[in-house]
Amino acid sequence: MSKVTRVCLPVLLVLASCSRRAVERSSPAPRPPGTVLTADDIRNSPGQSLEQLLMARVPGLTLERAPDGHPKLVLRGKNTILGDDEVLFVLNDIPLGPAVNGNLAAIDIHDIETVQVLREAVATAAYGVRGSNGVIVIRTKEN
Repeated sequence: MSKVTRVCLPVLLVLASCSRRAVERSSPAPRPPGTVLTADDIRNSPGQSLEQLLMARVPGLTLERAPDGHPKLVLRGKNTILGDDEVLFVLNDIPLGPAVNGNLAAIDIHDIETVQVLREAVATAAYGVRGSNGVIVIRTKEN
């Protein structure tokens, strides 16, 4: 073995092991299917509301005003003539009804663990007619 090989081989091995560790640390944690936001995403976006974070990550999601003035998120557009076109929010397996200030006003953004957006008919069928406009499932952190 030459003198150059003896000197360079340990250096190359150290560099290779360091680069592999950097790749392992930088890879994101696995997300459940359909998850668009995690607690890490919220923590890395200070000063933004949950509506803003969702609109930035979910294609086709818009913020509109209901006839009574509260903000509402619309995911699938107008699906019914007489019914409501607002997204159904499910917080820890409890469907939320329409709120005067909007459903997201009562949720502390720092308590959220994951947010999933369901828009396909198969995924929203479990929620019946209320889920026909899309469902946003919010899981909070366990204390």
